[in-house]
This record gives sequence, structure tokens and C-alpha cells, in this order.
Amino acid sequence: MNTEFIGIIFMYAATIALAIPLGKYIAKVFKGEKTWLDFMSPLERLIFRFSGIDPKREMNWKQHLKALLTINCLWLFYAFFCLLFQAHLPLNPDGNPNQTPDLAFNTALSFLTNTNLQDYSGETGATYFTQTFVFMFLQFVSAATGIAAMIVVFRAMKDKVTDKLGNYWEFFVKAITRLLLPISIVVAIILAFNGTPTSYKGKATLMSLQGDTLHVSRGPAAGMIAIKQIGTNGGGWFGANSAHPLEDPNYLTNIVENIGIILIPIALVFALGYYLNRKKLSWVIFGVMTFGFLVMQFTSINAEIGGNPAIAHMGVSQPGGAMEGKEVRFGPAASAYWGICTTVTSNGSVNAMHDSMQPMSGMAQMFDMMINSFYGGVGVGYLNFYIFIIIAVFISGLMVGRTPEFMGRKIEAREMKIASLIALLHPFIILVGTALASYILVHFPNINWAEKPSAWLNNPGYHGFSEMLYQFTSSAANNGSGYEGLADNSIFWNVSAGIVIFLGRFLPIIGPVAIAGILANKKFIPESAGTLKTDTTTFGIMILAVIFIVAALSFFPSLALGPIAEHFSLK
Repeated sequence: MNTEFIGIIFMYAATIALAIPLGKYIAKVFKGEKTWLDFMSPLERLIFRFSGIDPKREMNWKQHLKALLTINCLWLFYAFFCLLFQAHLPLNPDGNPNQTPDLAFNTALSFLTNTNLQDYSGETGATYFTQTFVFMFLQFVSAATGIAAMIVVFRAMKDKVTDKLGNYWEFFVKAITRLLLPISIVVAIILAFNGTPTSYKGKATLMSLQGDTLHVSRGPAAGMIAIKQIGTNGGGWFGANSAHPLEDPNYLTNIVENIGIILIPIALVFALGYYLNRKKLSWVIFGVMTFGFLVMQFTSINAEIGGNPAIAHMGVSQPGGAMEGKEVRFGPAASAYWGICTTVTSNGSVNAMHDSMQPMSGMAQMFDMMINSFYGGVGVGYLNFYIFIIIAVFISGLMVGRTPEFMGRKIEAREMKIASLIALLHPFIILVGTALASYILVHFPNINWAEKPSAWLNNPGYHGFSEMLYQFTSSAANNGSGYEGLADNSIFWNVSAGIVIFLGRFLPIIGPVAIAGILANKKFIPESAGTLKTDTTTFGIMILAVIFIVAALSFFPSLALGPIAEHFSLK
């Protein structure tokens, strides 16, 4: 167990050690300063010339959003029709069938939005073509979309008064060529040399020691697994995700993938400080995020190494902790650490089954996604946190009797209305979805939606409710992990989760970009003796209080019906 703790400490320390210089590098890239990857410039110019784009044409916030939403609509149709007809496309050596329209709808939206919720199994539900040219493609562009939106907000905060917020396409392309692609190549090489498949051949036929014939799925998996972690995507090549030994062959790959999950989200926080030349503000934000992250980590790790209370009451010793659903190579502590890293971001990959974890671990994982701003996904993590900053500034200004100001701009009714709507949207779509599923399950258990509601849950009672709550929470947070006791590949779950995925992705991007664009047009007010300092520990505590109050008031009743009730039922 001590070895597990050392491994956890090493992974987090290594992440921070890499994130700080990476944040400085990211700031240089998007400020247009020289970096060691400037040799990518000819490729970028070729892309812009081929696309007919002038990367130096300045855009306002509305034009940024128009570009973002338009290209995402095109990618959605491309992905949907590829999945609908994948059996007739090349690179399908195993003869996998087309996806049904409802599954294709869910899958296309899921990968478009950086969610990667998989209601199919990768070995049988997708082909090499769709895995590579749809899923992996979307994993790059969805991550770059979030980063580009975040840079727009950075630009709005940087200049005193402006409606010129850079060029969306320049931010988008550089996010791929200067950040996502280089790191993914390094990670993919490490995975490939440690046993992750890179072949385009079909299933391998092997003979086991017992004389059984086995058919082992493979494919060009290393590249997709690299970007799934680096871009906080999380969608696995195999159905078992990183719990599959070919996706996560050994402890070295487990470390590399785990670092990859939270590296860029943390680095982007430091990039904010370097980009705006306000390092104290970035450290305050990092401190708030890290406090929330560590609280959830301690909760989950303590639950998993303590074992199952129900088994302990039977007099059965659990010296290794709660091992159900865990990978014995890594152990319960390392699995709990991964579980929080993947839910505190919008990653969603797993190296152990969340459905098998203790109720308090499940609660911590769900609470991470309900808050959705402790590190968060690439780019969108800060956008979600930005909403809480605006609310905290407004409340703090009212408390001290001053007009609320942030970065030299007054926070007024229009910005607060947008921030409040975005803050309330997240719990609304989660709780309404869960309530609807619960109502249908109770009142219409035998209605025929490809799968009857009575067959949705393998675990009734508190845990069954948690399975449904987790599914909508994961969808709204664009996370993509799930409690696999839920039979989710049905018309109801594919369509309802798909709608929640869409709303949970684009409205929280539109809101912060709109707020930042509106504030950037306002008269700049220089700091004075009465200005509320936003780069202090006191303000950090205020943000933390706002986050927990909003989340607790919104989600505590549902958590009490699910994981909390289940926890006390085991006592």
C-alpha cells in the first residue's frame, strides 16, 4: 500500500512539474512569441491557404462563436453518416456492422463534444475507419475547440478596451499543431513500445495454455489512446477502456496516461498567469481547484483502501482494500486516484470499474462532475470556473457596498443574468434527466424502447438510482465515464443523454465567451484603493464558498438518495 501512495504522490508531483513550464509555453504560443515548435509554421500556413482563411483577420466574440458553432455542425453530420454506414466503408477487417440511428446520434454528439460517452463496445461497435478518421479526428478538434474558446476569453481579459479578440482559426489550428499533436506523438510512442497495438490487421487468433482458441481484438490503438488522455476525451479503443491490458499495459503506461489526463488542464491555469502577466491570479485559481481536487481524492482513496463495510461486518479481512472491479496490477489507491483525475476533468477514461467502487468514491466522482470546474476539460475547465468568478465578484461587491468589478470592468445585470443561467443550466439538465428516467422506470417499466425500462438496471435501490444520476451527470459534464450496471444502449438513453451532452457542451462555451466579449467592450476602470482584489487568498476562499454552496444546494438531495444512502446502508 505504501508503494501505491508513493506512486500517487509521484504522479501528481510530476504533473505539476511539467504543467508549469508547459503553461508558460502555451502562453507564448498564443501571444505569438517565438517557441521551439515554430517549424510548424509552414504547415499552418498551408492549412490556412488551402482553407482560404486569413489568420490575421480580427474577430469579435460573436464571430468567434459563429465560426465555432458552424464548423462543429459540419463535423456532427460527417460523424453521424460515417457511423450510420461504417460497415460499407474501408478498414473494417472484423466485419463490424453499422450503428443504429439512435446510437450513431449519441456517439457522434459524444465525440464531437469531447464527451466520448460510449454506449457501444469499441471492438464490435466501431470499425478501424470510424475509430481513426471519426473518433480520433474529433478527439483532436473537440479539444482544440475548447482551447480556442478559452484563448478568446484570455484575449478579452488582456486588453483594456477592445472588440478585436484575435482569430478563432489561428487559435484552433495552433492548439493542434503546437500543443495536442506533439504531446500525443510522445505519449503514443511510449504506449506503442510498451505493447499497445498499432496494427491495422483484424483480430488475432491465439491458443491459450488451456488449449482454448482466443480471438483478440487489436488495431491502431496507440494514437487514439494518446489523444484520448491528452485532450481529456476519454473514449477508449476497447470497450473496457484503460482497464483493458492492451490500452494500459503496465505501471509505466498507467503513470503516463494518468499524467496526461490532468496535464493540460492544469497547464492552462498557469498559462492564464503568463498570458495576462497576472501570476498571482493563476495561483489563486490553481489553489482553489487543487483544494477541491484533494478533498475528493482523500474521500475516494480512503473509501477504497478501507474496503467494503458490509464485508468487514461479516468478519472477512480485506488487507488489500476494496478490490472488486480493480486492476490488481495497480491496486485500489491508484485506481481511486485515476477515478478522481478522470472525473475532475472531462476525461472519462477508466482503469477500474466505477460501478464497483465504494459509495463514497461514487459520490466524490459525481460531485467532481457536478462542480465541473476543478481543473476541468482542456479550455472549458477554465470557462466553467470563469462563471463562478463572475458570480463571486458580484456577490463580493454587494457585500462591501461597491459596484462589482473584475479585471477593470464592471459586472452588471447583463453579465450576471448570463452567468446565472449557465450556472443553473448544469444542475437543471442533470436533475430533470434523472427525474424523467426515474419516473419512466417506475410508471412505465414495460414500455418498448428497444430495451424495456425494467431492464435498465442490474442493481435496484440506491445504487440503481446512482447509475442513472451518474449517466446524466457524466453527460452534462462532457465526461463520458459511466456506471456500467446501466443498460444504456437503448433509444431512451441514447437520445436523452445525447441532448444533455449537446446542451452541456455548447451553452457553457457560449456564456463565458459572451460575457468576456461584452466586458471587453466596456470602459476600463483602473485599480484604486477601493478595488476588490481578485488575486488574494480571501477571494479564493470566496470562490470556493460560491462553488460549494451552488453545488451543495443543487445536488445534495440527489446525492442523498443515491450514494450517501447506499453508504449508510452498508454500515
